[in-house]
Amino acid sequence: MKWVTRARPKTDRIACPWLIRRFIDPDAQILYVPVDQVLAVAAAEEAHGFDTAGAEYDHRGNQCTFEVLIDEFELGDDDALVRLARIVHAADIDTEIHTDPFAPALLALAVGGLAVEADDHRLLERAAFVYDALYAWCQQEVAAGVP
Repeated sequence: MKWVTRARPKTDRIACPWLIRRFIDPDAQILYVPVDQVLAVAAAEEAHGFDTAGAEYDHRGNQCTFEVLIDEFELGDDDALVRLARIVHAADIDTEIHTDPFAPALLALAVGGLAVEADDHRLLERAAFVYDALYAWCQQEVAAGVP
């Protein structure tokens, strides 16, 4: 399946493709396009649009798109993934940055990633390690009983 979002991905637009490929659709093809083309490309390609106003999957209420996908695809039983979602939420929503101690670092990596990698797909590939590592850490924390 194809998934389409805005070009120059930062926090949610890197975290969501990681989540999609890891837990929802391992063969997902991620398309990054100009913001004004997301909905048209989603329709033309029969793709799932995400993290763009009017897209199938976007922020809802106080949830970032990563959290919306966790709910929509019933992944909330994975406590480590829920812990990771708190970090992504705090890093993605400006007014929430203070709600998780790891959020400023994740946001710094996202902003810095944009500065050092011009190719969106290469950026996603490089950032996957960060999310793999954070998820592994979350699994260890959950196993140790840390909330």
